[in-house]
Amino acid sequence: MARLKDIAEYVGVSISTVSRVIQNDQTRKVNPETKVRVWEAVKELGYVPNQHARNLVKKDQDSRTRTMKIGWVANPKQAETNPYFAEIYTGIYDTLASAQYTLISITKDELENEALLLKTIHDLGIEGLLLIDKIDDRLVHYIQQTIPVVGLDFFYTDKNIAVIDYNRQEAIKMVVQHLVSQGHREIGFIGGGINEGYEDLQAEYRFKGFQAAMEEAGLSIKPEWILNAKWKMEISYEQMTQLIKGSPAQLPTAMVCASDMMAIAAMRAVNENNLTIPEDIAFFGVDNIEMGKYFTPPLSTVEIPKYEMGRLAAKTIIDMVEGTMTLSNKVILPYKLVIRESSQIIRT
Repeated sequence: MARLKDIAEYVGVSISTVSRVIQNDQTRKVNPETKVRVWEAVKELGYVPNQHARNLVKKDQDSRTRTMKIGWVANPKQAETNPYFAEIYTGIYDTLASAQYTLISITKDELENEALLLKTIHDLGIEGLLLIDKIDDRLVHYIQQTIPVVGLDFFYTDKNIAVIDYNRQEAIKMVVQHLVSQGHREIGFIGGGINEGYEDLQAEYRFKGFQAAMEEAGLSIKPEWILNAKWKMEISYEQMTQLIKGSPAQLPTAMVCASDMMAIAAMRAVNENNLTIPEDIAFFGVDNIEMGKYFTPPLSTVEIPKYEMGRLAAKTIIDMVEGTMTLSNKVILPYKLVIRESSQIIRT
């Protein structure tokens, strides 16, 4: 089997550089292009990090003992504090439990360290991996050489792995089209980016859908009405407050929000500044979380089949682990608009 030295010679870098890439050592920077080449070499040469892992892989090839364990890689706080992820988690848990599998929570840090990666995949006996939190693409491909992987949510929509998702871009286009049909012409957006700091809003699919729908409707996008709340309620609230106080005479008539959580926070800012929803500003969210219909006024939103996403992700990983599915299928689930009092028809 390949060694670190073989990887280094194949790529044309030092052994220490290869080691830093594989161990995700952040103390010294490695050129992104070099990282890509190292992970490609890892895959090409079939490198397994140490002798203990080599022995385990050989043993698995000879005779594998079932553990009935599936790993779940997500931000630990998401399933606890965000209703969107909580319902996905419930769908996963229920489906795995009914098939007598155990769900093991894993953090991305445990995968981005060589020793912990080996412990997770080999010592804990993980048979498959479900991904929501973002991990490095090359690491995903490396893990795929050992166990099946299924991705959920926007980090994995366009990756070469099995994916359970919905079409975020088309969902937001439908929202904008609905608002335009109601008479809205001055429409803003609240969302979050896709990179580690959630800064890159331009690359996020819901914002792309917003841009496309506005262009198709012949409407201009005002930069001051585009708020990157980085998926956080508190930032959405603060930015909406600043927008209202900064230019009270030039506000959008509607705000498209990439999540119900950010919409609810922004709506509170509107209420606290003596504006009326939807008469002054209409709001439309995404996810259809339970609290949205109990807010004042109830929030219009896009219904996403969250529990079904979790259920299908669990079923897919089970089928891959048990060998009844060999292809990396991409399942795109349907969605629908749920119209409530936070949006209205504008009479012109």
